[in-house]
Amino acid sequence: MRSRARAARLLSETELYTAALRALMRRAHSVREMREYLESRAEDSEHVRGILQKLREQRYLDDARYALDFARIHAQSRRQGRYRIARELRVRGVGDAHIEAALDAILPEESETQLLRARIARQRARLRGEFGPRQFASLYRSLLRAGFSAEAIRSELRRVSRGDPADLPSEAGEEN
Repeated sequence: MRSRARAARLLSETELYTAALRALMRRAHSVREMREYLESRAEDSEHVRGILQKLREQRYLDDARYALDFARIHAQSRRQGRYRIARELRVRGVGDAHIEAALDAILPEESETQLLRARIARQRARLRGEFGPRQFASLYRSLLRAGFSAEAIRSELRRVSRGDPADLPSEAGEEN
C-alpha cells in the first residue's frame, strides 16, 4: 500500500493560485474546502485570503451555486433524500441558507416522494418472493440512510404493504 506523499509547500501566490485552479478543474469546491486545501499547501497563510477573494470575484467559488449543483446531482443521479444531501453539504462547509435554498429549488415535496417511490420500487424488484418484516426493516433502514424522512418512508411503506392502487414507477419510468 502506497502512502501519499505530503504535498510540497508552495511559496508564491501565483503557484498557489495555479494549484487552486487545478483543484477546481478536477471538481467543484465549497469555499471552506478550498480554504483548507490552500492552507495545507501554502507556506504563507496570508496568500490564502487573497486567492480566495480573487476566486470569489471571478465566480470560480460560489457556495450557493455549489450547493445547487451538488443537490441536483445527488437527487437526480444518486436518488438521495433531503436530509442526506443537507448533511453532506454541511460537512463540506456550506451555510444553511444556501443548503435550504438549493434543496427547495431541487427537491419540492412531490419530487422527493417520487424519488422515494422509485427507490422502493427498485428495491422490491430485486427481491424475489414475499416481502416480509425483515425485508421491510432492511428497506426502511436503507431509505433512512439515503436521507428520506422517517414519516415519508413509513407512509410509503404502509401504502406498499396495503397494495394501494397508486402505481410504483416502473424501471423505464425512473429516468425522469
